[in-house]
Amino acid sequence: MNLNDIKDLMAQFDQSSLREFSYKNGTDELQFSKNEARLVSEVAPAPVLATPSPVAPSSASTETVVEETSAPVEASVAAEGDVVESPLVGVAYLTAGPDKPAFVSVGDSVKKGQTLVIIEAMKVMNEIPAPKDGVVTEILVSNEEMVEFGKGLVRIK
Repeated sequence: MNLNDIKDLMAQFDQSSLREFSYKNGTDELQFSKNEARLVSEVAPAPVLATPSPVAPSSASTETVVEETSAPVEASVAAEGDVVESPLVGVAYLTAGPDKPAFVSVGDSVKKGQTLVIIEAMKVMNEIPAPKDGVVTEILVSNEEMVEFGKGLVRIK
């Protein structure tokens, strides 16, 4: 993939209503996000964009990932409990509506089966229930964040 193709994809993504976009093809990998929780859009180096030293691009992409995940890692060290993972790909909603309260907040006690988050997939709202009784120690996603299968949503102790 050449630089012009990447710029074209970025422009199309910027003008679209998509919140996240990923592309993988052999050694090429692109990932764009408009979500507030992500500070930096990742662009893995493509061979045509690589500098003469192959070590420099991989260390640069590692630094990008470290910068992006450094704050959540520190927060997860302090939090305890089991992570409730997303069972599907979609958009996570922490509230039932714009002027409604959050389903759960950090410190809330929850009962097994209580709705923690809603994930919208293909225009269907899927309630994600608490798998056990406990206390919410951490909320791992932001409202309207695009989530992948297996991504941590909430931590319950």
